[in-house]
Amino acid sequence: MTIAVVTDSTAYLPAELDGRYELTIVPLTVVINGWDGLEGLEISPAEVARALGARRSAVSTSRPAPSQFVEQYRRLLDAGADGVVSVHLSAKLSGTFEAAELAAAEVGPRVRVVDSGTAAMGLGFPALAAAAVAARGGDLDAVHRAAVEHAARVSTFFYVDTLEFLRRGGRIGAASALVGTALSVKPILHVADGAVVVRDKVRTAGRALSRLVDLAVEAAGPGEADVAVHHLGTPERANALVDAISMRLGDRLRDCYLTEVGAVVAAHTGPGLAGVVVHRRA
Repeated sequence: MTIAVVTDSTAYLPAELDGRYELTIVPLTVVINGWDGLEGLEISPAEVARALGARRSAVSTSRPAPSQFVEQYRRLLDAGADGVVSVHLSAKLSGTFEAAELAAAEVGPRVRVVDSGTAAMGLGFPALAAAAVAARGGDLDAVHRAAVEHAARVSTFFYVDTLEFLRRGGRIGAASALVGTALSVKPILHVADGAVVVRDKVRTAGRALSRLVDLAVEAAGPGEADVAVHHLGTPERANALVDAISMRLGDRLRDCYLTEVGAVVAAHTGPGLAGVVVHRRA
């Protein structure tokens, strides 16, 4: 039995994993001043960052159409897959999951859709876990179960220089956005129950990064964990986070990845993003 695994472009899988697992990636779309491009194929995070910094620039994102998922699901099944597990970013952050569900309903019961409850490598880790089980010959139930179980083992924390872009895109409430403007408070955010919420408040960017390390170590718990560090135009912050987390976790740190987020997350966070995703192995 062969089970195909599908995810979307906001997983931001590390380049070093290219070819290790069979994954089909369906891209989201970014729209800049009326021009739209597919994430990872036609538009870069640097282009989004430039647009966000320019006056009178309008930047938005849109989910894939259900028909795009239908096309991919049918292609995979026609090519010999016995089933499809489709793992996507939080339904509270995007309509992507809903589009995938609509497509699955059209294609039939051999397609199962999983809401990861988060984004970036918070989505990437469960998608990879599902692909690993599929590669070992797992059936549809086993691959679906792996995606669900590993999504529950993920914690996502991040820092942004301003909450304005999250507010504009409706990914955080106006009341929470005010936290970032009052008294120069720097908020630490995390994804809880599929939504972006304020986790902590500190006074400086340096303290924010230090707190991200603390939260990552706490989330890892006493066992082994994988970590993904994300950034947008701030590789020095990302490298500092990798070094500090590696030192704190020691031998408990298994796989550690560093990637820049893509155009969709860039559109909603703006430049300056630094984030940590922790995946507990058990």
